[in-house]
Amino acid sequence: MSEEIFDVVDEDDRVIGQAPRSEVHARKLRHRAASIFVFNSAGQLLLQFRSATKDEYPSCYTSSASGHLSAGEDYETSAQREMQEEIGLSAPLEYLAKFPAGPETAHEFTVLYRAVSDQTPDVDPGEVAGVEFAGIDDIRQRIAANPERFTPPFRTLFEWYCQSCL
Repeated sequence: MSEEIFDVVDEDDRVIGQAPRSEVHARKLRHRAASIFVFNSAGQLLLQFRSATKDEYPSCYTSSASGHLSAGEDYETSAQREMQEEIGLSAPLEYLAKFPAGPETAHEFTVLYRAVSDQTPDVDPGEVAGVEFAGIDDIRQRIAANPERFTPPFRTLFEWYCQSCL
């Protein structure tokens, strides 16, 4: 299997080249990602527990689905693809915000989307160790007690969501 190729971007999210995933991560080059918060109709957020084999933040909680944009891909297409690949869901997406690339977002320009679905997730075991729905207050308490159990990008997005959308 060949290595994924990402667009490398400048400080304004303009494509300036392409590079393999390993190089992008090793050199901390700016690149792009999409993240989706999937809620059920009861208002609970679907948390993903990352596989222990992930190269970044293994065995941590993170967004319902998220991933890098492939070279030439747009944010919304990537979000739909990642949601389908990781948790087997398809739902309309609502654009929420775009975050700048920096250490708190793993050097990724990240677009956050929201979706609502009561479908049962069908996880890819190579990517996802498990999923669970949890209330916002429960997640806040869990992050406060054990922040290291959650990926830094998720903590950044979740904090923004709590301040801006609730």
